[in-house]
Amino acid sequence: MLIRIDPESTRSLFEQIAASVRAEVLAGRLRPGDRLPAAREVAEAVDVNVHTVLRAYQELRAEGLVDLRRGRGAVVSAAAEPLAELADDIADLVRRGARLGLTPATIAALIKETTP
Repeated sequence: MLIRIDPESTRSLFEQIAASVRAEVLAGRLRPGDRLPAAREVAEAVDVNVHTVLRAYQELRAEGLVDLRRGRGAVVSAAAEPLAELADDIADLVRRGARLGLTPATIAALIKETTP
């Protein structure tokens, strides 16, 4: 699993970690039942505080993408399966938005405002 951190980014570190996990799920490299690395391992690898990683994992849990279990750690939940199925649709939407001059942030904001 690849977790990327950009120290120059305006996004918080925990948001960047959570986004990296989401991207791995979206790409199909993480599937339901897969374990995430221990928070301590991630913290050491990307040189952040372990609480930052735990906050990212808790955010993913709140989204339903990760189950946190004592003694078992963080595991990708079954609810993450549909995310991988949307990968092509999301890529198409981002490409179409770029052709129209929209940034990914604008597209994300529009999606957040759209409710079924």
